[in-house]
Amino acid sequence: MRSLSTAATGMQAQQLNVEVISNNIANMNTTGFKRQRAEFQDLLYTSIERMGVTSSDNGTIVPTGVQVGTGVKAGSVYRITEQGNVNQTGNGYDLALQGEGYFVIQLPDGTNAYTRAGNFSVGPDGQVVTEDGFIVSPGIAVPEEAVEVTINAVGTVQAKLAGQVEYQDLGQIDLARFINPPGLDAIGDNLFLESPASGPANLGTPGAVGFGTVLQGFLENSNVNAVNEISALILAQRAYEMNSKVITTSDEMLGVTSQLR
Repeated sequence: MRSLSTAATGMQAQQLNVEVISNNIANMNTTGFKRQRAEFQDLLYTSIERMGVTSSDNGTIVPTGVQVGTGVKAGSVYRITEQGNVNQTGNGYDLALQGEGYFVIQLPDGTNAYTRAGNFSVGPDGQVVTEDGFIVSPGIAVPEEAVEVTINAVGTVQAKLAGQVEYQDLGQIDLARFINPPGLDAIGDNLFLESPASGPANLGTPGAVGFGTVLQGFLENSNVNAVNEISALILAQRAYEMNSKVITTSDEMLGVTSQLR
């Protein structure tokens, strides 16, 4: 019976759906996290009677035919990149982006990664780095004698040195944009890599056309909505139960058939 394999594909699809939802819920408090949504596609159809074929010598046409579906498959797991709420932290090295763009992070192998998580700090050599010690592009060094560091909306980093009145420019934060942000390759640790699907990185500065601005002393929260995720989880659970019920019913029907004499 086709219904056995068809319902099995439905259970597999809802299992993936629950896994995506569970990852969203697990990252509710992850800085800069963007929630994901599982999307599905129907599988190939078995044509028992083709639509559009002639059904008599008079040239009458079969209007709809008979096609039976064979189930469902995962089409994609789409990342929703809408802005998350920002939360004030009071830490001068915490940065949030309002609008489009990603911070550019220099990995140890020389490649660039990208992130919305702006929970930065200063490393032992004075460089502004991520929580894993990766340098924030373009590599800004804070002098040891700095008593105050400010980062304005356009990403300009300035420091006030001990015994001085004027602020000293240290550099400017880089940002990157992509034509298709959901196509970025997630590698964990709040980092993404450029991929053929995302398109090449378009580098710029905060506040430029198409780029967001920087908020010092703030962090962007996860854009996961707990109520929506719980509702989606309940729907996925019910769909899984209904598919399992189809398998049970099909098994009972086969049992009846096998007992015929």
